[in-house]
Amino acid sequence: MFDLHTLLAFIGASLLLLVIPGPAVLYIIAKSAEQGRKAGMASVAGIETGTLVHVCASAIGISALLLASATAFAVLKYAGAFYLIWMGLKKVCTRQPVPLAAQERKQPSLRAIFWQGAIVNILNPKTALFFFAFLPQFVNPARGAVTLQLAVLGVIFVMLATITDSVFALAAGSLSDWLRRQPRYLVIQHYISGGIYIFLGLLTMLVQPSQKK
Repeated sequence: MFDLHTLLAFIGASLLLLVIPGPAVLYIIAKSAEQGRKAGMASVAGIETGTLVHVCASAIGISALLLASATAFAVLKYAGAFYLIWMGLKKVCTRQPVPLAAQERKQPSLRAIFWQGAIVNILNPKTALFFFAFLPQFVNPARGAVTLQLAVLGVIFVMLATITDSVFALAAGSLSDWLRRQPRYLVIQHYISGGIYIFLGLLTMLVQPSQKK
């Protein structure tokens, strides 16, 4: 289906893009720093699940239809933006007393974190734009069904993203263990996390159909 040169070029290009922190990585880092390694890995699982949805949409042509419709694109964009902003405002406006132990703080379940990550990425129009623009560059119609090639490339990308995003999550989660023992950090933690979510929401609102990652 793919010659070795094409496959290596795709893997190299993917890794180059993945090691540069983007909105998804910032979201994962925020979750990991806020709640630790387990929460970070749950957010990675959610983000990559959302990515798989975009891979399927790209492979069967839904992404092309989405990008061709200004209304559909706007609905996806603003739904994703408002969801992130809502999460940020909720975090900023929730006042929690600083406990003696960070573990005493009420935190969302890992399942909730997983679904938050999935929803954030499914509603991210930049992900749809990225796969629409990136994957076809490595497809050769002469080597088989285009849909299958897009799906295989997408799955490879998700596998690579899972590895790189997990590294970010574990690194930020390790830092979280130290941060959560600092009383000053516990006081401002929800402002930092909420601010990141709001920033990502505003960033999402600026995405245009012609924009490439």
